[in-house]
Formats: sequence, structure tokens, C-alpha cells
Amino acid sequence: MTLRIPKAELPTEMRENMIKHLGAVPEPDEVLWNNPKLAEANKEFAAKVGQWDAADASLKTFAHMAVAAQVGCSWCLDVNYFMALNQNLDLAKASQVPRWRQSEVFTPLERDVLEYAEAMTNTPPTVTDELSKRLLDRLGPAALVELTTVIGFANMATRCNTAHGITSQGYSDACEIPLAGRPETSGVASTA
Repeated sequence: MTLRIPKAELPTEMRENMIKHLGAVPEPDEVLWNNPKLAEANKEFAAKVGQWDAADASLKTFAHMAVAAQVGCSWCLDVNYFMALNQNLDLAKASQVPRWRQSEVFTPLERDVLEYAEAMTNTPPTVTDELSKRLLDRLGPAALVELTTVIGFANMATRCNTAHGITSQGYSDACEIPLAGRPETSGVASTA
């Protein structure tokens, strides 16, 4: 896949800061900078999402990765796996998110979160009352609302990236454990 929208030139200070913190300028930022107001609003909202703390960070990262695997956004899978490394999350688990149904490493709560992320990503969504109740009972309302919003944000990011033709930049190459591939039997989100 190739970029469908050209990269825009970021302000020098912003570009240098991204290179300092990430080693490279994220392509989504360069593409979104074609509309600086939108790019700034997206960065501000993403920063706020990253500060929320009602739900466990690993659950939110795994959920974002599950959305990315289902939609087919290699960029989000790549960068979230890299972020899992930098957040000191369990990389053995994070590496298995694309094949979580076949993996033995996830707890029942983590499996429910991954199922919830996929159910929200399906078109139309397939979230059930039973799944929501299990999560509400274990997480509480504040964390479930936060998790739901994080998954919604992940859907926006993954779908925009794939529509723009943005793919992995190799951030996860720094991780010792390779990221598992999605099983052949699973497809991307359904389309109604």
C-alpha cells in the first residue's frame, strides 16, 4: 500500500521533537498536517486519551491493538506494540494480540476486553448485553466508559490510517519478541 495523500511539511520544531522522542516522524502526523487545525485537534485529543487512568493501561493498549489487527492497520499495531514496550507492559501478551483467540496467555478479563474491542469494530457493532455486563461487573462504570471511548478512538485512527494508505514504520522492531501475525481464518471487520 502507498500513501494516498501526500505528506505535508511539519514545522521544524515539531519534526525535531518527534524524531527526538520516537526516532522518526509518524506518517499519520505528516498526512494530517495537510489540515493543521485538524492535526492539532487530533494530537490534543490523543494526548488526553493517553492521560485517562480509570482503565488499566494494558487493557487499553491491547484493545487498540485488537482493533488495529481486525481493521488491518499495520501502523497502529506497530506503534502500539512499541508503546507497550515503553510502558513496561507484558510484551509476551502484547505480541499475541493479533491472534488472541488462539493464544493461552490472556486472562478471562483480557479476553473479554479483546472480544469487546472486536465487537465494537464490527460493522454493525456486535456488542452483547452479556459481554457488557461482565466488563461492567469487573471494571466498573468509569473504566468501561473509558475503555469504550478508547476503542472508539482506535477505530477512528485505524480506519483513517488505512484509508490514507499509512502502513507500519518499523517502530516495533525495537521489541525483542516479534509481533504475531493475524491468523488466516480471521478476516477484517465485517461490512454490512
